Amino acid sequence: MPSYRIIVDLSDRRLYLLDGNTVVNAYPVGIGKMLTQSPLGEFTIINKQANPGGPFGAFWMGLSKPHYGIHGNNDPASIGRMVSHGCIRMYNDDVVALAHLVPINTRVTIRE
Repeated sequence: MPSYRIIVDLSDRRLYLLDGNTVVNAYPVGIGKMLTQSPLGEFTIINKQANPGGPFGAFWMGLSKPHYGIHGNNDPASIGRMVSHGCIRMYNDDVVALAHLVPINTRVTIRE
């Protein structure tokens, strides 16, 4: 059984899915803007919701830091840019694929 964890690297605007210490996939992401930066540190996924509506796109995965999550989007042009209020934005197809792989309590590291 895989032992998944997620590393979000803000400097290269990518989310890495790891199984143990091996990167199995990398996804482009949008991150927090200057005034509402993405939080740094260690978190876990505490909830998941398909089709949450609005700007959250096709899927929402809430982090253990309240009000922050990894989610889809309603503006694909925002991916790769500093545009969010701190959340990690992904293409809808990517976030759905990721959500099907990672269980609740998956470790998420956000680093610069």
